[in-house]
Amino acid sequence: METTAEGVTTIQLKGEIDLQESPRLRAVLQTQLKCQVMALLLDFSEVSYIDSSGLATLVEYYQHCLLYDGRIALTGLIPRVRSIFEWVRLNEIFPILESAAAAQAELLRPGKAGPGAA
Repeated sequence: METTAEGVTTIQLKGEIDLQESPRLRAVLQTQLKCQVMALLLDFSEVSYIDSSGLATLVEYYQHCLLYDGRIALTGLIPRVRSIFEWVRLNEIFPILESAAAAQAELLRPGKAGPGAA
């Protein structure tokens, strides 16, 4: 599910983001890139697992959105999923915030949303 409010596009992710589901996520993120969405919030509150293909898809989006000064933040990560990001140190690239409100505020804050935002 996708919503946009106050300049932030939020995408609610669900289930497992693995080799089978990553192409669907990539298609959704490619649409965001084509529209040059400036502030993207990915809500992981209903995601139970992410594998390397899912992580690679997110990194690919991140690299491309930087070309037009886009921002991305993550929220709602359960401990198991958050530990995967921390294990591969992607928490240093993606701002991971505890609430959607905090993530939206970070995305709208002047300056670049980035490491250390959480």
